Formats: sequence, C-alpha cells, structure tokens
Amino acid sequence: MAPFLYRLGRLSFRRRALVAAVWALVLVALGAGALTLSGKLSDSVTIPGTESQQAIDRLAENFPQAAAGGGTARVAIAAPDGQKITDPAGQAAVEGVVGKLKSAPKVAGVVDPFQAKSVSPDGRVALAQVSYQAKGFELSDADRQALLATGDHAKQLGYQVEYGGDAVQGIPATGATEGLGVAVAAVVLIITFGSLLAAGIPLLTALIGVGVGMAGIMLASGSMELNSNTPVLALMIGLAVGIDYALFIVSRYRHELAEGREPEEAAGRAVGTAGSAVVFAGLTVIIALAGLTVVGIPFLGQMGVAAAATVVVAVLIALTLLPAVLGFAGARVGSNKIRVRRRTEGPTHGERWARFVARHRVPVLLAALVGLAVVAIPALSMQLGLPNDSTAAPDTTQRKAYDLVSKGFGEGANGPLLVVVDTGPNHNPESLKQAAADIAKLPDVAAVTPPKVNPAGDTAVLTVIPKSGPSSTQTEDLVSAIRAQSGPLQENTGGSLAVTGQTAANIDVSQKLSDAMLPYLALIVGLAFLLLMLVFRSVVVPLKATLGFLGSVVATFGAVVAVFQWGWLTDLLGVASTGPIMSMLPILLIGVLFGLAMDYQVFLVTRMREEHVHGAEPQEAMVTGFRHGARVVVAAALIMISVFAGFVLAESTLIQSIGFALAFGVLVDAFVIRMTIVPAVMSLLGRGAWWLPKWLDRILPNVDVEGEGLVRELGAPGDDERELTRV
Repeated sequence: MAPFLYRLGRLSFRRRALVAAVWALVLVALGAGALTLSGKLSDSVTIPGTESQQAIDRLAENFPQAAAGGGTARVAIAAPDGQKITDPAGQAAVEGVVGKLKSAPKVAGVVDPFQAKSVSPDGRVALAQVSYQAKGFELSDADRQALLATGDHAKQLGYQVEYGGDAVQGIPATGATEGLGVAVAAVVLIITFGSLLAAGIPLLTALIGVGVGMAGIMLASGSMELNSNTPVLALMIGLAVGIDYALFIVSRYRHELAEGREPEEAAGRAVGTAGSAVVFAGLTVIIALAGLTVVGIPFLGQMGVAAAATVVVAVLIALTLLPAVLGFAGARVGSNKIRVRRRTEGPTHGERWARFVARHRVPVLLAALVGLAVVAIPALSMQLGLPNDSTAAPDTTQRKAYDLVSKGFGEGANGPLLVVVDTGPNHNPESLKQAAADIAKLPDVAAVTPPKVNPAGDTAVLTVIPKSGPSSTQTEDLVSAIRAQSGPLQENTGGSLAVTGQTAANIDVSQKLSDAMLPYLALIVGLAFLLLMLVFRSVVVPLKATLGFLGSVVATFGAVVAVFQWGWLTDLLGVASTGPIMSMLPILLIGVLFGLAMDYQVFLVTRMREEHVHGAEPQEAMVTGFRHGARVVVAAALIMISVFAGFVLAESTLIQSIGFALAFGVLVDAFVIRMTIVPAVMSLLGRGAWWLPKWLDRILPNVDVEGEGLVRELGAPGDDERELTRV
C-alpha cells in the first residue's frame, strides 16, 4: 500500500491544478444537485416489522379514514385565571380555534374538545386532537406556521394556546454555535504547527470534504427518506476525521521538508507513510459506521452509511487534494512564523509522562481503572426512550402544551395509545366489546374512548389514555399488558388486537434498539480484535485495545446518564431538559467511538511496534514510541473534542447528547485509555505484549500500516527523523 500511496502523493502534488479542479467540479456538481433535487428529511424513527408499524399498515389498508399514519397535533387551550373554558366566552374561543384547525392545510380531522368531553375536571383546559393527511416530517414550515396561527385570536383574548405532537416538530438544524468547535480546532492547529498556513490547510480540506459529503447526502434525500439527524452525524464525523487525517499528513510533510527534501518528494513520503495509517484508521471508522446496517434498523443504517461515506471522502481528500494543496503552498508550510515556546533540549512532556507511568505502572493502572468504574456507575440506571414533548426546552410551545395537558388531564393524555381491533373473519361485534372491557380493567388505564369502526365493519380503533407519561415504565408495561389480551381475545371471539400510536411506536423502536446493542457491540469488538491483530501482529495488543474501548464506552454511558437523565451540570452545559437517553445513542456511540479509538491506537502504538521491531528493549520501545506519538494524539484528540463539543450548544437535546457523548468518549479514550492505560499495560507486559503464535504469524498478511517498507525502499531515515510526530 505504501509505495502506491507514495506515487499517488507525488502525482497529486505534481498535477495539483488538475486535482484541485476535479474536486472543485465534484463539489459544485453535488452542490447544484443538492439545491435542485434534495427532498425533505424525516424525523420519524419507525422500524418495519414492529407491531406498531404493522398496525399502522393495516389501518392504511382497511381504515384509511383514521389517518393513523399521518402527523398529529395536540392543541391545549387554557382559560385566563379566574375563568373557565366552559364559560360562554371560553366555548366561543375554543370553537374559533377548532374552526381554524379544520381549515388548516393538510388537516385530515379535528376532534372537538366539547364533543369528545376532553375538558379538564377543573374546567380550565380544553384539548383538541388534530390528525394530518401527511406524515409529520412531510409538513412544510408554512403548514406548521398555519397550525401555530390558529390560536392567535384566542391569545389576543387572553387565552393560552399551546401546541404539541409530531406535526409541530421542525427538522433539527445546526447553527453558528457549532462553529465554535472548528474555531477551537484552528487554535489547536496553530499551536501545533506554529504557522497560520500549515494550520489552515487541514481546516480547508476538511471543510471541502464535509461540503462534498453533505451535498451528497442532501442529493440522496431527493430519492429516499433520510432521518433528519443523518446530516448532523455526517457533519460531526466528517469535520473531526477530516481535520485529524490532514493533521497527521501535514505533520509528516513538514518533517520531510525539515530533513531537506524537495517539496514533491516530501509530499510523496508523507502520503506514503502517514497516509497508510490514515487509510487504516479511516477504514476502521467506515467499517464501524457501515456496520450499523446489520442491526436491522433502517434509519440507523442510513445514518451510518451517510457518515461512512463522508469518512470515505475525508480519506480520499487527505490522499489526493491535500498533497495538491501542499503543492500550491510549497515549502512555506514548513516555516514557523508564529513563535510557540517549545522545549528544544531534554525530555519532552510526553516522554516524562511515559517514564512516570512505567515507574508507577501498577498504581497508575489501578487509579485509571477505578476512575473509569466510578464514572460508569450511572450507566446502571440508564433508561432508553425516544424524545417527546416532555424533553423539549421549557420555553417551547411543545413543552408548555405537555405541561398544560399533564396538569389538566394527567401525563398519560400526552401519549394516547391506539388499539386496532380486528373483529375476525365473521366481523363478530363481541370482539370489540370484549377488547374494550378487558383493556378498561387493566392497571394504569385512565380512560378508553368509544370505538371507531370502518365502513366494512372488520376493523375498529380504540384510544386508550394511560395514567402515566409516555416515557414511563408503567406505560411500557401497559402496552405489553394490552398486547397480551390479543391471545385470549382470539380464542374467545376470533378477533385480535394490536397497539400502535406514537407512544407505542417509540416503545417498539426503543426495544428494538436495545436488543440490537449487544450483538452490534460483539460485532465491533470482534472486528477490532481482528483488525488490530493484523496491524500489530500481536494477540495481546488487540485484546488490550478492545478492552480499553469497552472501558471508554461504559464510562461515556455513565457520563451521559448523569447529565441528560439525572440532570448533573445541565446549567453549565446548557441542557434545557432531561429525560430518557435517546434509544439510538448507545449503538451510535459504540460505532463512532470504536472507529475513533482505533485511530489513536494506530497513531500511538504503531511507533512502539516500530521501535520494538528495530530491537529496542520493551520499556524503551514504549517510552520512545509514546514520545513520538503523544503530540499527534493529543492534538488530534483536542480537535475532535472541540468539534464534537461545539454541538453541545445546539438547540436539539438529541444533538446535544450526541455531541456530548462523542466529546466525552474521545476525552476518556484518548487521555485515560490510550495515554495512560496503554503505556502502563505495555510496560507491565514487556515483550509479552508482542506475543503471536508462529502459525498465526505465517498466515497473517503484512499490512505495514506505518510505512516501514517504503522507508526502507526510499532510504532509512536518520535518528533525527524520529522527531516526525513532534512537529
């Protein structure tokens, strides 16, 4: 691989104008396609095959009038203090809102609060239910604005009108605050290189890569339904790895220039050596993200594939466009115009830390492991779920509607369950009567509404109002209890039932995601072991790396639960609300963090292996390898943490939690696992760390990730070249 990349780097440097023009053409073409052919992003998280989705499909076929698959809105209307909604003025205000709701765009039907008797016992709050012909994510901003405008007149009269439901939810968007992470990354690059030009090149190529990836995703949205968080994840990952990969190659290029080589030769060597590690590191991220397709959850697989495609673009740009840009900049990239105080003599900070760890390896290892265990404790109480109006920011109309409904009718009114009753081949009416009676007797049922029957008489819909909120375990138990009634119902009457609705769908999705987490984790750990064994030609190093990865994952789970479920540090981090952890987050975190963790493992331990192969004693090989790799790993980790942390400032709690989880996960994996536990274990094991059975050594191909073969082919570097990763 290294010789091919060496030639590719030189070719890109020499034909820099052509390479830059090709990438510019790709960016412009995809951008134009995204502007003209992109479609709407979806905020739905349905999974085909679940009971709730099967019930929706059945209603769409047998009872389309129910509009069960469309968007929904709950409109809560509260009377001013001292008045009641049942007063003549209140009734007039409610009727005015209902009338405007019926004429709003794409509305399929509106349930009048007075006809449905959905007025709170104290007479202060009325609840109108709105169903749409289209799904919630298919509604335009104009449709949502029309919905929110239906209460304007009532508000002028002093009534409070708030809106909840998926019809109100907009598509998550990124804003200027996320750019703070890129700004911090720029500062890290300037400190690392001491040059604005050298610092600007990784940022430029990373932004181009993200632009290509995002344009491709938006273009794809025109022909397929993509989850609204797909571009957000791709943006996070694309920025982080794009900057990191460019950092590694530019660092090598600067060193080659310092060794007196011509810029073209320096670019070729940089891509041939550092580029090999970039290809492998990128491959691990791509495999981890693309592996999300095997868990059987379509929207999660789409997110993984889109993010993986962005990483592919980042790797290609690092191997082609980056050397082309270096060709335009030439030798000026190697100059340090910004003076940064550096140690020129004596041991570096990294070397001193490595020797400290080696001397006190057992206490350091125990302290790190205990720290991870303590941070991971909150993970034991992790509760998974999907976002609803209760997790919205307190100042939003969704949260205000949720609170009004909870106060007036109980939390369960915010998450009604839709029970679909199939009356059987003979359309036995007893099926419907028995189903309603059995459900009403169940614990945690507040009310069961009168059934709606389709014209054919073979399908009916009951609405069940739980006593508990949509995210509670009691509601989950109620859904299971209702579904358990289907067997006895079929035995007695020949009918059957199924539970659907947004709350039931969320429960099904959360359960499916929870069930998929362990198999996916096993897949990732297995891949990690095989890939690292191939790279490091060792059994112990991959085992240590995968165990370290698991440690960083559980510690990150603990931190996420402490902040987003328990509410710790929410004011400091700007988290507006707490609740169950987003169901997709654990699997997403496992996939992304695996790839990033392997990046640091490759960047750090390959140099230790190189020193060991060259005959250095185990302790000295660890210290020397750590000294040369520490600076790059620290800079790369700080850049990734900065980029991910910028998303903690987003408005969406989901995006906040993803950004926080990735930032904290990288922090733990880079500084606790790779920079502390890895050198401690390597020092403790000595030569045993590189043990590999002879029969396995013979059959494993030589990957040569560090480009050692290319260095031998072109001429072995002197000892001074070992300062590569300190640049």
